Amino acid sequence: MDITLIQAESIIEKAKAKAVEIDTKMNISVVDSGANQVAFVRMDGAWLGSADIALKKAKTARFFDMPTGEIGKLSQPGGSLYNIEHSNGGLISFPGGVPIKNSGGEIIGAIGVSGSTVENDHAVAVAGSQAI
Repeated sequence: MDITLIQAESIIEKAKAKAVEIDTKMNISVVDSGANQVAFVRMDGAWLGSADIALKKAKTARFFDMPTGEIGKLSQPGGSLYNIEHSNGGLISFPGGVPIKNSGGEIIGAIGVSGSTVENDHAVAVAGSQAI
């Protein structure tokens, strides 16, 4: 099952609300189960370079079905996924990407957020992922 456009737009709205709450400007990308972008928003004034990072965070979270921060922990020197960020055309291995599950617990997509600290990026991504 894939995320729908209506669900993706709802996720983006929830993520934007969290970004406003913490007073930051974000790029927010939502991908489907095949890691194809379904929806994207760049909040007014958000960094241009973060648009690509947001999409790559969403794809990374979907490719490996885990938050990007967890991949980062596993990709440190000596870790089981060391250098993984160089695969798949470039991955992001720091927080801000989170898988999205339906009510049955199946992964139907992912959200990627970039534009602030990784802690803020992760908080906004988690908020968005909870819209479903």
